Amino acid sequence: MIDKSKSSLSEALSQIKDGATILIGGFGTAGQPAELIDGLIELGVKDLTIVSNNAGNGDYGLAKLLKAGSVKKVICSFPRQADSYVFDELYRAGKVELEVVPQGNLACRIQAAGMGLGAVFTPTGFGTLLAEGKETREIDGKDYVLEYPIKADFALIKAYKGDRWGNLVYRKSARNFGPIMAMAADVTIAQVSEVVELGGLDPEHIITPGIFVQHVVQVQPAQ
Repeated sequence: MIDKSKSSLSEALSQIKDGATILIGGFGTAGQPAELIDGLIELGVKDLTIVSNNAGNGDYGLAKLLKAGSVKKVICSFPRQADSYVFDELYRAGKVELEVVPQGNLACRIQAAGMGLGAVFTPTGFGTLLAEGKETREIDGKDYVLEYPIKADFALIKAYKGDRWGNLVYRKSARNFGPIMAMAADVTIAQVSEVVELGGLDPEHIITPGIFVQHVVQVQPAQ
């Protein structure tokens, strides 16, 4: 019997070790798997490379992970916003590395990993510092930059509901990066508000099929 549901955050996260590369879903705090991140902090792993849309907000979720000293490098599109003071302080102190990737390129590179592509050509970044040292090519009269897929050891994502096979549905904008990140990691761990019985999810509404998910854990988000 296939049963990917886990009884606790610690059980779901137990495979993660020091030095892992981890995709973390969310657009700011929308769809961010905050409870999984809290579990990662409790696990005590270090030297992580985190790939996410931004570098954390306030002292919550991803920012909390950074503050715990668990992160070696951040790959993201928006490292700075009004409440990114945790990352800003660490970066200025030389305690965390940063690789900036334009948001469309970030999504495209993650998707390329999930699709098994060797690389992609994108016009975004051509002629800027972001293209330095990278292969470029003119195609049909337009200039492009070669970008390689972003693949990870683990993906931590948040969905609305799931079943024991790992099928997932999302809630509104919380969907964002979850579906493509699930495809681009060796192991995908999803937190959900409810694990339903098989058949409890409308097949037409399933966005991430269970083939891309290894662990599902039900959590009750903090109020």
